[in-house]
Amino acid sequence: MKRFLIVVDIQKDFVDGSLGTPEAVGIIENACRKIEAFDGEIIATLDTHTEDYINTAEGKKLPVVHCVKGTDGWLLNEKVKAALDQRGFDAVEKNTFGSVNLPEIIRRKAGGEEAYIELIGLCTDICVVSNALILKAEFPESQISVDSSCCAGVTPELHNAALMTMKSCQIDVY
Repeated sequence: MKRFLIVVDIQKDFVDGSLGTPEAVGIIENACRKIEAFDGEIIATLDTHTEDYINTAEGKKLPVVHCVKGTDGWLLNEKVKAALDQRGFDAVEKNTFGSVNLPEIIRRKAGGEEAYIELIGLCTDICVVSNALILKAEFPESQISVDSSCCAGVTPELHNAALMTMKSCQIDVY
């Protein structure tokens, strides 16, 4: 069985930047420990926008410029980046909540083997849940899990709601 850890958008803007929260800051040490101890391949997603973000459909509903490619806020959190660099990882840029390319990347890397997929990251109620549901739809027989101690939502209430949604969709949440 091939094991994959998906590190979702632990970028500066989501940790302590334009969309940062105290809860996001609070998961960094847990996320680093998870990355360092994970036995398998690691893929990190990067929320990636352009300067015209405000004019996009997403930007009109969330009018906070964030994760503009090439800016400091687009970069991975320094501690998480150090842990990822130590282990080795592949980066996947995505221009919206969920990565439609992620399933094919996992399928290719699994090489026909069954996949175990674990997700951690930010924000639980937007990008983590979106990627988890895409992966569950693509790999309905695979074990997919989320480590809630390594995730944070826009608010604690939305974090918990997203965890319940994922549980309802047969994603293991612990």
